[in-house]
Amino acid sequence: MGKWQGAAGICFNEDNQLLMVLQGTKEEVKTWSVPSGGKKATENYETCCIREVYEETGYVVDIVKEVLHKNNDVVEVRYFETIMKGGQMMIHDPDELIYEIAWKSKDELLNLTLTFPEDRPFLLSFFQ
Repeated sequence: MGKWQGAAGICFNEDNQLLMVLQGTKEEVKTWSVPSGGKKATENYETCCIREVYEETGYVVDIVKEVLHKNNDVVEVRYFETIMKGGQMMIHDPDELIYEIAWKSKDELLNLTLTFPEDRPFLLSFFQ
């Protein structure tokens, strides 16, 4: 079985809040993450990021630049800084893993239970 590949989008609103989703399977404890998901075979990482942000949040984004590349024996995930260009808050997730969408402040991010706790310092570095 091959390595899992995916993309994640980092998006801020005009109030310097980070777009995040509460996620997990029905059986799991729900945790917070930036919108992210698996790459389809026909997609590049940028297209995957744009699609995942839309599916999980309803927002349409453009890619600004790649800001992190996690790559190990199990996963390869590319994180992209994005800018919102439209849409409205709504879950379109076909996997039914998203339970809530929220804009989180820097102070809120400090105390959230994150899906990937190792991302906290990296995500905090984006706040102005």
